[in-house]
Amino acid sequence: MTTWFITGASRGFGVEIARQALDRSDDVVATARDPKTVEKALPGYADRLLAVALDVDDEAAARRAVDAAVDRFGTIDVLVNNAGRGLVGAIEETSDAEARAVFDTNLFGLLAVTRAVLPVMRRQRSGRIVNMSSIGGIRSWPGWGLYAATKFAVEAVTEAMSQELAPLGIQAIAVEPGPFRTDFLDSTSLHRTEQVIDDYAASSGRMRSWSDETNHAQEGDPVKAATAILTIVDTPQMPVRLALGASCVTDIEAKLREVAADLDKWRELSVSTDFATTG
Repeated sequence: MTTWFITGASRGFGVEIARQALDRSDDVVATARDPKTVEKALPGYADRLLAVALDVDDEAAARRAVDAAVDRFGTIDVLVNNAGRGLVGAIEETSDAEARAVFDTNLFGLLAVTRAVLPVMRRQRSGRIVNMSSIGGIRSWPGWGLYAATKFAVEAVTEAMSQELAPLGIQAIAVEPGPFRTDFLDSTSLHRTEQVIDDYAASSGRMRSWSDETNHAQEGDPVKAATAILTIVDTPQMPVRLALGASCVTDIEAKLREVAADLDKWRELSVSTDFATTG
C-alpha cells in the first residue's frame, strides 16, 4: 500500500490523482485551502482519505500537514506538488506583486511542502516526488512569461533534486502537461494582470482571448493524465521528465530543434570565448 500526499487536491489533476489512488486502495492525504472541498469532491473514502487544510504559501502549515499525515498513516511514500496558479499578461504589464504571487505558490510553495516532506522520506530511504510542471516549463509564449518562469524554475529544482536524492533512495520527476481540460483557465486558477497595455494587443492580448476561447475545450483528458502519473510512479525508475499530451510532445520537439539550430549556427562564436590553448 502506498501513502500519497497531494497538494491542490480539491480539483483538476490533484483530485483525479487522489481518486485513482484511493480506488486502488492506497492511502491519500489530500490538501486544499478548505479541506471540506476535498471531502465533497471525494466522498466515500473516509477510511483511507485524510483531508487537510493547507495553503502552500504557509511553511508552518506545511509542516503541520505533514505531521498530520504521519500521525494518521505512519509515512509518506509519494508527494505530488500539484497546487499552483496561472498568470497571463505581458512582462511589462505584470506588477511586482502579481509576479511575486505566482512565484510564491508555484515555486516557493512547492519548496516549502517539499522541505516538510523530505525528512520523512530520508528517514525511510525511499519516496517519490512528483512536481507538476507544464509545457510552460520547457518553452514560453507571449503573455505567459511569468507563469513559464515559475515552471522553468520547477524544472531546474526537479533536475537538481533527482541527483541530490538518488543516493538516498528518493526519486523526483517533473510532469509537463500541455493543455488539459481542467479548470486551469477559470478565473479561480488563472489570474490576469490588472494593467493592460494596448501595444501588446497582438501578443499577450491574443493569449487572453485564447484562454477564454479554449477554456474547457482543451484536448487533454485529465483522467488519462492521472492514470499516466500513477503508472510512472509505479515504475522502478522514473524519468526526470514526463510530457503529457500530443501537443506537448510536439512543442518540446520543436523547442529542441530550435535550440539545436541556434547552437549549430553560432557554434564558432560560442566556442571562441574560451582562453586560447597553448602547445
